[in-house]
Amino acid sequence: MLAVVLLVVACVTAAATVGAVVATDPGAAPPVADLRLSVDADADRLTLRHAGGEAIPAEAIRLRVRVNGTALAHQPPVPFFAARGFRAGPTGPFNPATAGPWRAGQTAALRLASTNHPRPSPGDRVTVRVSTEAAVVAELTATAN
Repeated sequence: MLAVVLLVVACVTAAATVGAVVATDPGAAPPVADLRLSVDADADRLTLRHAGGEAIPAEAIRLRVRVNGTALAHQPPVPFFAARGFRAGPTGPFNPATAGPWRAGQTAALRLASTNHPRPSPGDRVTVRVSTEAAVVAELTATAN
């Protein structure tokens, strides 16, 4: 009988602990942020501006880029300084030298290398999915200029 009582207490304690971890995990939901995308085809530059909302931890940012529906051959690892398919020296939270989270008012940019395809041309539709481990923060689409 004592073994049954101890087993029940252990199960209830474990369930309460799991519930507390799930309820207090700050990564359980993605940040709510207003992000904007612009694409300069001549410079092979994608620029994202954090226009408002919650800060996004830079180390949690994941990007997925498509041009006219086709994924880039090499996706950007964030943060990075030099990565296959991209020119060195991205700006803002895409660069590991940037301290702190991505906050409203800050801009992040990266440039595609000639080894990455498809590269946007003027008029192309570029889509960037910004996510964290928790979920998609935003899916942005812009026409390349």
